[in-house]
Amino acid sequence: MILEKLSLINYKNIRAANLELSSKINCLIGQNGVGKTNVLDAIYFLSFCHSASNPIDSQVITHDEGFFLIEGTYQEELCISCGMKRGTKKHFKRNKKEYKRLSEHIGLIPLVMISPSDTLLIEGGSEDRRKLMDVVISQYDRSYIDAMNRYNKALLQRNTMLKQEEEPDPEVLSLWEEQMAIEGERIFTCRDAFVKALTPVFQRYYETISGNKEQVEMTYISHCQRGPLLEVIQRDRQKDRIMGFSLHGVHRDDLVFSLGGHPLKREGSQGQHKTFVIALKLAQFDFLKRTNNQTTPLLLLDDIFDKLDADRVEQIVKLVASDEFGQIFITDTNRDHLDQILSRTSHDYRIFHVENGNIHV
Repeated sequence: MILEKLSLINYKNIRAANLELSSKINCLIGQNGVGKTNVLDAIYFLSFCHSASNPIDSQVITHDEGFFLIEGTYQEELCISCGMKRGTKKHFKRNKKEYKRLSEHIGLIPLVMISPSDTLLIEGGSEDRRKLMDVVISQYDRSYIDAMNRYNKALLQRNTMLKQEEEPDPEVLSLWEEQMAIEGERIFTCRDAFVKALTPVFQRYYETISGNKEQVEMTYISHCQRGPLLEVIQRDRQKDRIMGFSLHGVHRDDLVFSLGGHPLKREGSQGQHKTFVIALKLAQFDFLKRTNNQTTPLLLLDDIFDKLDADRVEQIVKLVASDEFGQIFITDTNRDHLDQILSRTSHDYRIFHVENGNIHV
């Protein structure tokens, strides 16, 4: 997938921009806080129908403005746009025709973004690691999104009943538990297959970037591994009633990361943690490239070289400058890193300078 043109109006601190993009490497240079990441965020929005950093759509509108508009023109005469006025819902369109359901769009423009916030995959809670699985799987399996929506609806209904002061109707409760079990086992099957396929690719990328200095592992943990999910959910119904929410189900799934056989959260340097996350995201890219109708994803690299030693930067530069990747967007405050990448490639590239929301070539 290639993004040829990007137009922004009132998106975060960017009041107006019209960018003609390179089909291979696009570099955005500028100091911290000037708007480089906002360009990547707008590209992300066009793939996932929301910002990568803020779930509240109205908060991406530039301060003191009444609306925002993003429009991307892709190869093969594909135009995706999203606009929103304050106080109204957003309108998301494909070739000027509005989607009835936003889930119909997910996966059309596969994308992988690597950013400083990805350290939450290691340092944050299990919800961040579940999101990692969900974001990738939903880009190549639309039925997964539907299963997630049905599961979450059943979970919400069960939790509402668990919080009631009066004893909930056991038959109605059972209906929601059955729905959770059916959809939960579908979700588990998808996640389990994804992790098994992703792990060796991830390990290969990590070994390349680290120079074979460390061994890493990734293990998927789910209540579905304890037996039929319906039995697992119903086994502790009374405890759930006391707590007021569901203690078991795929909404509690997790990924356990390890370095040299020890939990990554307690081991390793900042550079090793960042290497782990970058390798994981590059493996996602490789996975999507092979599974999403052979469509090469967009790759967004936001300030990824900080906290990495020179050898690891060198290996990442070699990787992203290779023919394995399609269109790439890179932000950095350090021109030297970008010059390293550009000196290694014979591909087309474009450099954009960003200052206080203004973008120029």
